Amino acid sequence: MMKSVQTPDAPAAIGPYSQAMIANGMVFTSGQIALTPEGVMLTGDVKEQCSQVLSNLKAVLEAAGSSLNKVVKTTIFLDNMDDFVAVNELYAQAFGDHKPARSTVAVKTLPKNALVEIDAIGLI
Repeated sequence: MMKSVQTPDAPAAIGPYSQAMIANGMVFTSGQIALTPEGVMLTGDVKEQCSQVLSNLKAVLEAAGSSLNKVVKTTIFLDNMDDFVAVNELYAQAFGDHKPARSTVAVKTLPKNALVEIDAIGLI
């Protein structure tokens, strides 16, 4: 059985997808970018964007009955690998002592010209 997750505490999907899906006791989030819950794209530096991304990710996970501490795997997409250190710093603060498996990749462009996007897989 699968269930779609929607919360007003994170931006609505900007395409034909869900904020997350729950299946077999796990949550699979869609990639989160620096959109506010009201749908406004933040255009500041990577730290400002990453902070919003992590806030969105947390809100979606919590709406699914999960949390950052239950994340098993994340993927970080950066439009510039030079931003790795700044993003890593905020990521480490958000996850604390919990260290899920992670991949970080550089991409040519992201939706709405975002500087960073993060998705997650977690336990419910």
